[in-house]
Amino acid sequence: MKVLTVALVLVVAAAVILRWRRPAWYWLAFGAAFAIGRVLVNYTSVMDACRLTVPPSRWRLALARIANRPVPESRAPRILRLRPTRTGLVLRLKLRPGQDAFDVSAATDRLRHSFAMYGVTSRELRSGVVEVRMTGYDVLKRVHMPARTDPAPMRVPVALREDGSVHYRDYRAVPHGLILGATESGKSVFQRNLVVGLAPLDVALVGIDCKQGVELFPLARRFSALADNPDAALDLLEALVIHMGDVYQLIRAEQRITVNVPDAEIASDIWDLPDHLRPVPIVVLVDEVAELALFASKDEEKRRDRIITALVRLAQLGRAAGIYLEICGQRFGSELGKGITMLRAQLTGRTAHRVNDESSANMAFGDIAPDAVLAAIQIPTEAPGIAVTGDSSGGWARIRAPHTSLRQAVNICNRYADRTPDVPALAPFRPVVGSLVPASEPLAKTAPVTA
Repeated sequence: MKVLTVALVLVVAAAVILRWRRPAWYWLAFGAAFAIGRVLVNYTSVMDACRLTVPPSRWRLALARIANRPVPESRAPRILRLRPTRTGLVLRLKLRPGQDAFDVSAATDRLRHSFAMYGVTSRELRSGVVEVRMTGYDVLKRVHMPARTDPAPMRVPVALREDGSVHYRDYRAVPHGLILGATESGKSVFQRNLVVGLAPLDVALVGIDCKQGVELFPLARRFSALADNPDAALDLLEALVIHMGDVYQLIRAEQRITVNVPDAEIASDIWDLPDHLRPVPIVVLVDEVAELALFASKDEEKRRDRIITALVRLAQLGRAAGIYLEICGQRFGSELGKGITMLRAQLTGRTAHRVNDESSANMAFGDIAPDAVLAAIQIPTEAPGIAVTGDSSGGWARIRAPHTSLRQAVNICNRYADRTPDVPALAPFRPVVGSLVPASEPLAKTAPVTA
């Protein structure tokens, strides 16, 4: 008896420690079994209470009358699959005739309370089949990315969604993106995760950081080109436009549109070219885009117009040439001047961290996912890194990127520095890493103040 008591105490202590330090391990060891039992035992009554049942069909009623049996009960959606994951449960349902996927989506909050889960989301897989994802704990409180992800060319994992799935940044599916957020909202960490995810890939990274390079220049060993002021940014963007034209000439020369060429071999972008001819794809990261759009004199206004024109051209034409934009800023509205809304219309992927006003959230989601505006302005201040992401399909989700320190990002960029490609058009803008001042040396000595 004493041995059983000690074993029970150890199991309870282990469960408490796991729930505190490793919630995913606790869920797989204890929580998933209890949750599956709750779902299976209470499924029919919960579906009936949530109005997700349909009355019996006429032939069943007629059969019951003929057989002199009780009236059959209402039927709930049929369970096709129930499987645990590292963050919750995945329930696949076959809807009954007369039911709609919107009925399940509207009842997700009631299902969350009924099954005692942390969160419930649903999506339609195909006609009549709905997948309900239930999370057993707050996966965004302490983000732990899974050890195994599903990478692909130009597709990197950057954050975790609130339903426990991995959020990927797929540049071939969504070429250009916009990242908004107030100061200390987590934009820099999100951008850092993008660089860390792209570092091992065969891609050229181009950075424009008008905060004198404090965000991107520590990662310079993995960048093919960097600019730390608007003048250098203008030259760099115009060089990219020229490079884009050269890539289009290469694609045009390799199209070979004849009767004998199969449709699959007709080149329309760099991914249709043979491997030995394909130019390296380029990802352009722009930090604080407002610094490129603001001006205080006539000369700066002319420079600003040329910068925005180059960005719009890259956004409109760069996808087929393998040039992808990632624009970051605190605000991105029409107050930044002409051409800004034209540029924003080309930025399909939208990510908004905590913002200080509703108009900033409207700049990100007002034209593509109005429901996400309210979610973006409700992000608490004490939870930096939480963001709302959406695209032109109208869908949106809450995500949070794992915290990656600047030192970790620097180490990863240095590890993959040998993968930095040499793009001839960007050679004049290649950062000179050896000229950086060591952190141990002061930049200047302050003269003592004398009375």
